[in-house]
Amino acid sequence: MSRVPVFSRPFRRAGPAAAGGPKRLVWLDLLRGIAAMVVALHHATYYFTPGWRAGLRLWFDPGLYGVLVFFLVSGYIIPASLERHGQVRGFWISRLLRIYPLLTVACVITVLPFLLGVRGLRAGLEQYRPATAVLAHLTMLQDVLAVPNVINVLWTLSYEMAFYLLVVALFVVGAHRRSAPVAVVLVAGAVVAGGLLPMAALSTRAGVGPIVALAALTMAAAVLAAVSSRPALRTAGGLLGGALALTLVSVNSRVGAWQGLAILAVMFTGTVLYRAEHGQIRRRTAAAATALVLAGAVAAAVWHADVSMSEAQADAFGAYWTWSIVLAGVTFAAGWALRHRRIPRGLAGLGKISFSLYLLHPVLLMVSDQLGGTPDHDDVLRLLVFVLVLIGASTLTYHYVEVPFQRLGRRLGRRSRDARPRSTATPAPPPAESRPTPEPPVTSR
Repeated sequence: MSRVPVFSRPFRRAGPAAAGGPKRLVWLDLLRGIAAMVVALHHATYYFTPGWRAGLRLWFDPGLYGVLVFFLVSGYIIPASLERHGQVRGFWISRLLRIYPLLTVACVITVLPFLLGVRGLRAGLEQYRPATAVLAHLTMLQDVLAVPNVINVLWTLSYEMAFYLLVVALFVVGAHRRSAPVAVVLVAGAVVAGGLLPMAALSTRAGVGPIVALAALTMAAAVLAAVSSRPALRTAGGLLGGALALTLVSVNSRVGAWQGLAILAVMFTGTVLYRAEHGQIRRRTAAAATALVLAGAVAAAVWHADVSMSEAQADAFGAYWTWSIVLAGVTFAAGWALRHRRIPRGLAGLGKISFSLYLLHPVLLMVSDQLGGTPDHDDVLRLLVFVLVLIGASTLTYHYVEVPFQRLGRRLGRRSRDARPRSTATPAPPPAESRPTPEPPVTSR
């Protein structure tokens, strides 16, 4: 019997990439795998080992740390994915088919107990009109549309979608390489105006239903126009989508605008690091932008966290926000330093299924709570069983839900590239190892 190697090569073809797509960046899989498990354990310890986590939250939030790592990863690879496609149509096809199939499965499972009359929806979502709730979640912008997330972790997808819209806007006007100034401007906005801008202002004044409907129509028009073959219409669509994202994050989020703007700045910092690594901007420019974003994100929290919190809550939040950002940056830097090293196959495998880990762990916690209740003491055995079941279920959904639709997305993307002219933007081709469809970030707020 041949011996199976324990380690995978840094740029080995694996999974969907072997079917004709670019090679995977395995060091990003390493980061995603670690972050996904940290987030899952962060939520699971509420149920199974609350005593263990009580002291940790005083200075460090594992869930926030995990999601910041994911945001850096998305920022690093998502713009490269768009530039690799060379056109907006292929990018949106791959993104939508990457996210929506598994998202739909997870949401249906979550809503089913409510439809059967077994339990309610989280955060009072059942009080909203079904059409409003469904439409908000279809846009993935529900967290900036004042609609509760049907699954707690879905808030991150709202910022992912806002980031996609902004990336497309920069791409269609040929400003996609100006990631450093964009990141600095966003964090400057978080520091200067983030505490002054109102939360959920549009939905409060005009009503949640009308704002959701208007946002959905605007987003649909923006995406359809951005994938047009007509340059003027494509530019108008991209800019409309970018304006929608900035408006909702700035004045209609359920959290302070400083936090939403800081999150977007962190994501663009990931893009800055990608461009510096591949010689598209100077490394000292990237270093300066990264330092400014880090300092600005911390300063914004210290100055503005008390907008929606008590003084004690704001002090605690400022502490674990700061540590989470610093440690996320250190983690990303460590992963980057290991990019040419062999990565343990198991950790890389967790990275592949990280989107399933993200969406399924709160669903499994709901099922566990419904069947067995929450233990009244630390139960390490149940925690271990939960982790094993989660990995098994995520492996199944990855292979039978995610992979088939990823393949479909690549086929449709190739047809789109063959049938339509490329964008007027002229990005440099990304390196051969760029990964086409990275997983989105995860955690709950």
